[in-house]
Amino acid sequence: MLLRALRPGGTVPVTLLCLGYGGFALLPAGSAVAMGLLVDRVRQASGAPAVWLPALALFVGTVLAGHLIDAALEPLRYLVRARVNGSHRATVAALVAGAPTVAVLERPAVQDLIRTASGDPQSWTEQTPGDGAVAQVGVLARWLAAASAAAVLVVFAWWLVPLLAVPALASRAIRRRDLLRVVRVWAHGAGDGRRADYWKRTVLSPSTGKEQRVYGFGDWAVAQVLTAVRAMYGPIWATTLRVQRSGAASALLMLLPLTVAYAAVTVAVVDGRTPVGVQVAVFLAGLGVYVALGPTWDALETEGALRVMAAAEQLRDVLAPVHRRPATAPVAPRNGRPPLVTFEDVGFGYPGTGRTVLDGLDLHIRPGEMLALVGLNGAGKSTLTKLLAGLYEPTAGRIRADGVDLRDVGLPRWRDQLAVVFQDFVRYELPMADNVTLGRASVPPDPVARDRAAAEAGLAEVLARLPDGWATPLSRGRSGGVDLSGGQWQKVALARALYAVHTGARILVLDEPTAHLDVRSEAELFDRLRDRPAGVTVVLISHRLATVRRSDRIVLLDGGRVAESGHHDDLIRLDGRYARMFRTQAERFRPGHPDRVDV
Repeated sequence: MLLRALRPGGTVPVTLLCLGYGGFALLPAGSAVAMGLLVDRVRQASGAPAVWLPALALFVGTVLAGHLIDAALEPLRYLVRARVNGSHRATVAALVAGAPTVAVLERPAVQDLIRTASGDPQSWTEQTPGDGAVAQVGVLARWLAAASAAAVLVVFAWWLVPLLAVPALASRAIRRRDLLRVVRVWAHGAGDGRRADYWKRTVLSPSTGKEQRVYGFGDWAVAQVLTAVRAMYGPIWATTLRVQRSGAASALLMLLPLTVAYAAVTVAVVDGRTPVGVQVAVFLAGLGVYVALGPTWDALETEGALRVMAAAEQLRDVLAPVHRRPATAPVAPRNGRPPLVTFEDVGFGYPGTGRTVLDGLDLHIRPGEMLALVGLNGAGKSTLTKLLAGLYEPTAGRIRADGVDLRDVGLPRWRDQLAVVFQDFVRYELPMADNVTLGRASVPPDPVARDRAAAEAGLAEVLARLPDGWATPLSRGRSGGVDLSGGQWQKVALARALYAVHTGARILVLDEPTAHLDVRSEAELFDRLRDRPAGVTVVLISHRLATVRRSDRIVLLDGGRVAESGHHDDLIRLDGRYARMFRTQAERFRPGHPDRVDV
């Protein structure tokens, strides 16, 4: 699996990497042979350079080749890792972004899979697929190095190979086990580590500094940091001490056989049965076996990478059933007009809650109308907009556009016709221009549409005060950047949606679009919505009933269904729930009202 992951690294870089590792693996045996040959030639030469100089050149060439290969390997490792990691992360990002709905992505188990599969290390215990793939090549090179060093030992005696290799393998297995044990303890304490990081940010962050000082919980927060740190590091310290004792025993396990081997070769040289050059070669080759099999950090890299790749496979299995079906009946605006949208006996409940939000909802959203959705909190207004945007699928019933089920339309095509301002809109730390043109990122930016959207959203005054106009980053953390007030950010979100409308969207959904706006800005916005271009449907959600009274139609949701529907005047004459809600809100603005009721 790890070797297959090398494919995105490129044929030439990966080939050079393998050749470099292969050459490096042969260096211990080559150095041992070259040094032994040099010692023999010097002993035989009696000072004649012509005898020992070629052997010296061979040894120096071997050492120099090792340095050159080592210098070439580092950039190759970096390049291959970067390509493998980039390809892996792009694949995971495409897999997650390609999920047509967000329901499965909100599951805690899936969030954990996404975090692991993304291959973005948060500590030394976490590795990337690139780390593991390159490390696996290194592991194979270590085995080649050990085998070549063992071949040199056979020149003296075959029994030296098992004498040194068996303890080396046993020691490697022990150290590998201990390393992975430490990693598991680290991973087990990750939750405590995240808690420590959270409270540390709470103590150090300027954004929490005001409340921390006013309420005086600084010492308490520091105590939370210390508690979490001790909970994380206590088991780690204890495990590390045990591993250190195990490491001492492992070193002794290798030292004794190496001493026996060196003593046997030395005795053979003293007795005249073995040349000194062979002794030197055996000494270096025996050490080479231990050096090749000694390091165990590759276990951390390979095991860590395999966890990431296994998580990516699990994520693919989880998301495969929800990936979009091919569109069979694309819906296009007819003569520039938006489609008729119908909710037919729609039911929905958020996964894992056991609560039904919409229950048998029937609703028509007519082309070009301005429809207002009202109701108490929890009536299902925002949920309806999320279903309309295809972020969730109904658990019962269906949603149609011009008579075609949205699942057959194809959600990407359907969303091309939508522009949505969510109640919890996103504040992108990007330049103002990008914040607006993200409303239609699939097409080249249109400055004319951008300026028009900004004017309609009431953003012109904000733009005039920005130091670099459209190029100003909306983040204090960026050079030359500024932050905006809540109302100004809401105008940015409105401009983003209106930009989408001016570049092709035909349905504009506004979920509490004036929650942060002052009265004047709110009135101006609704005047502009009333005077909107023909061929745009507006779905408006608002708790301020005075602002929706001029809508073409008002729908009151209650109990997950349509309770009342009609024009404002009709609903007032009906004297039902909407009329009572409207009178309650209107009463609050009369002089002397105690202002105790909030609908």
